Amino acid sequence: MIDEFERLNAVNRFKKLDAGIKKDLNELVNLIAQICNVPVALISLIDDKMQWFKASVGTGDINCNERDLSFCQDTILQQDIFIVADATKDERFANLPIVVGPPHIKFYAGAPLITYDGHAVGTMCLLHVDTIELSDLQINSLKVLSKQVLNLIELNWSMQSLMEQNLNTQYQKKVIENSEIKLKAVFDSSRDIHLLVGRHMEILAYNKAAYNYIKASYNKELKVGAHFLAIINESLAHAFLEHVQSAFTGDAISVEELINTNNTSSWFNITFEPVEGVDNYIIGVAINATDITASKLDAEQINQQNAALQRIATIQSHELRRPVASLMGLMDILKMDDNYVFNNYYTMLEITINELDTKIRGIINESEQTLNRTIIN
Repeated sequence: MIDEFERLNAVNRFKKLDAGIKKDLNELVNLIAQICNVPVALISLIDDKMQWFKASVGTGDINCNERDLSFCQDTILQQDIFIVADATKDERFANLPIVVGPPHIKFYAGAPLITYDGHAVGTMCLLHVDTIELSDLQINSLKVLSKQVLNLIELNWSMQSLMEQNLNTQYQKKVIENSEIKLKAVFDSSRDIHLLVGRHMEILAYNKAAYNYIKASYNKELKVGAHFLAIINESLAHAFLEHVQSAFTGDAISVEELINTNNTSSWFNITFEPVEGVDNYIIGVAINATDITASKLDAEQINQQNAALQRIATIQSHELRRPVASLMGLMDILKMDDNYVFNNYYTMLEITINELDTKIRGIINESEQTLNRTIIN
């Protein structure tokens, strides 16, 4: 049973033929016309509506015909040569325009062009205005040459497909190269350290910052394929190995580490993140390290400032108020003395002491509020 949808898909593969293949097809159609001594010979592809002439002899400027008005629509239903000895006497074809009108065709012989996957995409056919009979040699020549026609058409399609695939491959390669260049530019421009580690702890990729850090800190050359543990501080190897192994189970890890190198000590925020490939399979671990030494020093400085403010607040609340409290106590003692004699100087002294106490309390409250705001921020 013919699958017309699949057959039409096969026809569409061969509709665009190169100029070189058309020349070869014209040579073959001329050859079969000479061998069989007929005035008209065609090589055609047949879609759902039309019969398209890809090479022809004796058709003039005509390059197509309606499928329903052709002999070939029956030929593509066959597996072998299809012959109509006298179309005027065959009710299937007697009313075709080319039979009842010019050129008044009587004889037809056609061979289906059957692809490797079994679809009859067209025909190689012969037409004559007289009733003739083909010899066995002529029939065999039609069979053989029709197969050569199909071979040429399929070869042409294969070459076109390969060229398109090659062009597409080159285009995709160029796109990938451009993307990689842009990605590498972004990758290398980062000040953070980036490493990609494989399942065997081998270095798969790294950026410029990582290379420079390893070179400057350990005087080692960072290379793709190098073992990860061989390029880091020995004191960190065990902890880093655990973090990488955890990342391979799907966990993302973030730690802060103080790393001591040959030259200096620096704080880093380091993340270990799983990298997934096809079917969510983890192919590696991305290790990203950001130098946070400056922020750590800022935090330490803030802590020191807060501690200083705490000490100042303590001094203010105790040390500054102590003398004032002593003076206020002395004034109370003087008032309680039996020999106390009221004096305007005592009143002025008491007022001054109270004012001083109020001022100190205000300073202490303001200092405590400033301290609280600093700690919160």
